[in-house]
Amino acid sequence: MLRGALRVLALVTGLGSLAVPAAADDLVIGVRSEPVSLDPHFSVQPPDLQVALHFFDALVVYDDQQRLHPGLAESWTQVDDKTWEFKLRRGVMWQDGSPFTADDVLFSFDRTGKVEGASNSPLRFYLSGGKSATKVDDHTIRITTPATYVLTPEDLALIPIVSRRNGEGAQPADYNSGKALIGTGPYRFVEWVKGDRLVMEANPDYWGGKPTWDRIVIKPVTNDASRVAALLNGDVDMIDYVPVPDIAALKTNGKVAVFSIASNRSIYLVMDSNRDVSPFVTGHDDQPLFPNPLRDQRVRQAISMAIDRTALTERIMEGVAVPAEQFLPVGFFGTVPGLAVQAYDPEGAKALLAAAGYGAGFKLTFHGPNDRYPNDTKIAQAVAQMLSRVGLEVAVETMPRSVYFPASRGFEYSFGLWGYSTDTGEVGSWINNVLGCYNKAAGRGSANVGRYCNFRVDSLLDEALSTIDPAAREALLQDATRIALADVAIVPLYYQVNVWAMRAGLTYTPRTDEYTLGNDVRPQQ
Repeated sequence: MLRGALRVLALVTGLGSLAVPAAADDLVIGVRSEPVSLDPHFSVQPPDLQVALHFFDALVVYDDQQRLHPGLAESWTQVDDKTWEFKLRRGVMWQDGSPFTADDVLFSFDRTGKVEGASNSPLRFYLSGGKSATKVDDHTIRITTPATYVLTPEDLALIPIVSRRNGEGAQPADYNSGKALIGTGPYRFVEWVKGDRLVMEANPDYWGGKPTWDRIVIKPVTNDASRVAALLNGDVDMIDYVPVPDIAALKTNGKVAVFSIASNRSIYLVMDSNRDVSPFVTGHDDQPLFPNPLRDQRVRQAISMAIDRTALTERIMEGVAVPAEQFLPVGFFGTVPGLAVQAYDPEGAKALLAAAGYGAGFKLTFHGPNDRYPNDTKIAQAVAQMLSRVGLEVAVETMPRSVYFPASRGFEYSFGLWGYSTDTGEVGSWINNVLGCYNKAAGRGSANVGRYCNFRVDSLLDEALSTIDPAAREALLQDATRIALADVAIVPLYYQVNVWAMRAGLTYTPRTDEYTLGNDVRPQQ
């Protein structure tokens, strides 16, 4: 019901307009985070993938509600339980004038696991687990899986297709410079001055029709106050990640339009429930604890009970978030209706810690990003304060996302703040990537940075992903969700609400996947 109630919450105010910072057919966007790389196979973080989708296309694309639509594939069919066939769009040209064919698709699939410096990119997981792709003809490919797998089209929506002619031998530096950045998308590369601007121009031969803007400029403005000021001063036309404290004022500003939507992104706490000794969990004497307390379900449950989610969403997030009772908001496929948010119960948390042998508490370092999620540092500090009330001594260390996420994926921390969204519009991929027992070869656990592992959850997930009947598949995913929640695999905090602001006279359909796509920003008619 949450998803339905907040599906499209568009708040638009005023009829005036801010000064246009560029020509009438140009769009300037101020973003909180710029991409790490322009190589579309380097990362699937939203700041990177949303930029890639200006230059490149995927076989299958998601709309604002994460419903599947044809992209470079005009259609797809399940030939048998283990085989999918994709018919490719004819007449599509790369921006250098060469034709798009099945060879480009196979090259792109092969390349995702071989990009220099991107060994931790989850992209490789979407094509692992025994999947194989073959060319039938220049405009037909088939993908086979060892067992029945129902999410093949959804997985392929995450793989940008690159030109074989321009991509062979190319590394991220070649895409960052523009040398290999030749796509089929609506815009062509002009220049990237890292830390200052990314400039693109319309692709006049785009197969999807005339692009909305002649030119788009994406400017990183990492400071929240500066990003709002840039919009109000007319230096940019649009901003993402509107700071929570500024939303109310912007909604009453006659020169601004504000759009928001309940996100598919869950914000949660991840814990090292795997190692016998964890590097940032110690006694009050700073000596490592054995066994690692986070391996104990009672300790994890106590941490969850110690957190006041209402305070986080109402005071820290100022209402621009919804307390989470599970991994995704109800309404996404596979979620469990009727679950209650964990009650705030500090006394119960103390009792559980005492029962687990930690009545005196212990020391813990809370790691997290300081430039990825709205109010991420404040959330980390607030959670640390709440945990201190039940006897835990928590130090907070936040850092840029470019530092935090690689280290976290490398299993360097013990406890931290994470956010994850469903790539496929349902809970199966969320469980697979976040909670599945880590197995690189099988394509499982790509974002399982706490190395949680429950073979019963994995077994139910495997059965679900090979079950064609939707009702039966959903029931299996719901069972897996219930088990993981009871085990406190992670600690759900809240569902993020995505908010954009722009000069009045522009309109944008807010997206559950939080992407900011310049071609979808349109002048009001």
